[in-house]
Formats: sequence, C-alpha cells, structure tokens
Amino acid sequence: MFCHHLRQRALPDVWTFARKNVHKLASLQNVTSLPQKKAQSFLYPFSYMEPYLDRSVDRSDFRLFHPSVEDMLRAEKLFCSSLSHRIDYYTSVERMDHAPDIKQPEVCFIGRSNVGKSSLIKALFSLSPEVEVRVSKTPGHTKKMNFFKVGRSFTIVDMPGYGHRAPKDFVDMVEPYLFTRTNLVRMFLLVDGSVGLQTADRIALEMCEETRRPYVIVVTKVDKGAPRSLLLNLLSLQNVIQNETTSCFPQPFLVSSMNFWGIYMLRCFVAHITGTVQLSNTAQS
Repeated sequence: MFCHHLRQRALPDVWTFARKNVHKLASLQNVTSLPQKKAQSFLYPFSYMEPYLDRSVDRSDFRLFHPSVEDMLRAEKLFCSSLSHRIDYYTSVERMDHAPDIKQPEVCFIGRSNVGKSSLIKALFSLSPEVEVRVSKTPGHTKKMNFFKVGRSFTIVDMPGYGHRAPKDFVDMVEPYLFTRTNLVRMFLLVDGSVGLQTADRIALEMCEETRRPYVIVVTKVDKGAPRSLLLNLLSLQNVIQNETTSCFPQPFLVSSMNFWGIYMLRCFVAHITGTVQLSNTAQS
C-alpha cells in the first residue's frame, strides 16, 4: 500500500558511479560538480526514493532538516583536521566512571552489531584519514566506548554494538552513560535499512525513550537490497517514529558509508546540534 509498482532493473547510474568513485566522494566539492540530479541523490538520499512513493505518502518529515549546500560546506570544514583544529581518537573506556571529563558537546552512535557504526564514523572522518577508526567484518568488534575529539567543537562516541556478540555487560556499560552523561546532546540510533527494525532495535528504542534525551534514527546501508524492500522498511520505521516515540527527531537520516549517500547532511546535522554551525535556512533540529 506504500509504493507504486517497482520495475526490476539494474542499480541506478548514481550507485554505479559511487562505487567506482568512492575515493573521490569524501569532499562535498566533488559532489557539487556533478549533474544536479545525481548530486541531489548524494546530498539528500530520500530524493531518489520519492518517485517510487504513492502520492498519498506524506513526505514532509523527510525534509525537516534540509540544509543548503553552503551549510554543508561550512560543516565539512569542521571534519578537516588542521594544526589549530585537530581531529583524533581520544580514548576508549569500558565503564562510565572511566569516561573522560570533557566539557564540549558530545554525540554518540549506538546500534546493533554489524549495523555499520564504525564504518559510518569512518566515513564522517574520511576527510581526515589519519584518524584511526577500526572497522571489522566481524560483528561485535567494538567492545568499548571509543571517544573521538573534533577539535574544541564536539566529541563523537562510538558505542559497543548490541545484539549478536555484544559485550556481556553491555547494559552495565552503556546505560549509565546514556542516562547520566551531562554533555551528551544527541544520541544516534542506527538501524539497518536492508532488514528494517529488528527486535533488538526495538529494545534499544525503548532504552532511548527511557532516557528522555533527544535522539535520531540513522538508516544505514541504503545501497543494499531492492528499492521496494528499503522503502517498505523505511516507511514502517517512520510509522514507529510517529506513533511510538516521544523524544525521537521525526526525520530518519538515510546514509550509505559505501557510496557516501547522506554523509554530508549528517555531518551538517552533527555540527548544527552541537552549536557549531548555524543554518542559513529554516531547517529544524
């Protein structure tokens, strides 16, 4: 009931281009030089899905945060390390009482094992390749809370994965941080777009709700699977956000770490909610 009939076809040209040129896509300047339609898919991934949606589907929640290219360019500079603005891995801890005493705004990324957390953070930091973000093909590789400082602007925390091969003491490790970290301004809950919301994700969703802190859902791996499956998973997730959450930002962010879809907008959102970049338009947060 959500979608038009979808024709079976090969991956769109924009996906083929991305996979052949992924090393060139870290910088937004390279994307903005592409034809407008192709650039739109990288900057605002949901725009690719819209032609497949029935006219009755409300699209407004997918455009709440809609920064301009200029906004995203300003945010991109924050993810470029320099002598005066150093981006680097800071420390790893297993317990909240070992967490570093950092005053600057902080955001954290949580998600099911193998959802692509570390790959996403690596993509966010792709303009500073010297930043060490370990990515493994083995689920549950992240066993500690890993802190990355983005100059004096904000800190990004890569949390251990839940579900399959999660640390046995995952709850004892993560919950105290989520409930008591005073400088935590936003949680990012990652959901695999190719399989949709799983039971473990719903438990994590409830945990986020219990903290009563603002959080955002990031839909990863949007380059995987058939467009129809992705759309059904996405709209089902949107229904959960609208009807079962109170602290979740209404707009899910679509990303692909493989081809850089949505990475530029997510960088801008992080920079905006941490108070570093003020938007030139009316995008919300």
